[in-house]
Amino acid sequence: MLETSARLLRLLSLLQTRADWTGAELAERLQVSPRTVRYDIGKLRDLGYPVHAVPGVAGGYRLGAGAALPPLLLDDEEAVAVAVSLRTAAGGTVTGIEETCVRALAKLEQVLPSRLRRRVAALHGYTTPLAHGGPTVAADTLATIAAACRDRRRLRFGYRRHDGTETVREVEPYRLVHTGRRWYLVGWDASRDGWRTFRVDRLTPRTPDGPRFTPREDPPADLVPRGVDAALAHHRARVTVHAPAGEISEHVPASVLVEPVDAGTCVVHASADTPYRLAMHVLMLDAAFEVGGPPELLDALDRIAGRVAAGVSSRRA
Repeated sequence: MLETSARLLRLLSLLQTRADWTGAELAERLQVSPRTVRYDIGKLRDLGYPVHAVPGVAGGYRLGAGAALPPLLLDDEEAVAVAVSLRTAAGGTVTGIEETCVRALAKLEQVLPSRLRRRVAALHGYTTPLAHGGPTVAADTLATIAAACRDRRRLRFGYRRHDGTETVREVEPYRLVHTGRRWYLVGWDASRDGWRTFRVDRLTPRTPDGPRFTPREDPPADLVPRGVDAALAHHRARVTVHAPAGEISEHVPASVLVEPVDAGTCVVHASADTPYRLAMHVLMLDAAFEVGGPPELLDALDRIAGRVAAGVSSRRA
């Protein structure tokens, strides 16, 4: 059995890893009796940790919010992850937290062992971030969504579509995805009976949270990149490409659907946020192709072809 102080630290670490624990689960993890668990919970409360208890067979313990922030336990990897995240967030896509991140980072780096400070410094010293150029989102919105994912509670929110219309959605939240430009929520849409992807900057959470849900099987491995790709794309096209599907698949992102037609032909489902970028995606396939629309894609291809022809003609002249 662990000594009392070590056991308290282990108990606190467990309480921080998930929302709810039963007394029996904690006793099994700590290899002590339920009575000892109750004693240790009391000790944590005496130290200022707000551990809430729910009586009964289905009851348990939860580490809640208190009047003051008690110390948090971080192992080496978690400490490095937090430090790197704070430095990144100081210039990232979350609204209004830049100065707060810098203050928190200063406090954390002050107590980091020298070996960990060197790791954090190396990561940032040899990393050059690109300007994200995307919309920012509120930190409390991200926190609300992350908590709903963790606690497996349905999330209700107002959502603004591409065309500006407003809807109210209710989903079983699965994951937050950050592409470097935008934040997305991936979840099971109850009203549409399927997995969907939502841009977080167009999302306004509503309270209270919905009921708890039983997690479904994980979505297909390619759902998240395809969902994000679909959310980014305002313009789409089916392009017949005169090259084997396997050859084309090696040169496009996993989010792009490539369907074989025969041994030497395939159909690529291309998409982009502007007609010009969609045209460039098609040209970068580096193979003969046929496309019948949409009209804005054909116009973009005509403009590009005209510029290329004019540039080549002037050089030959």
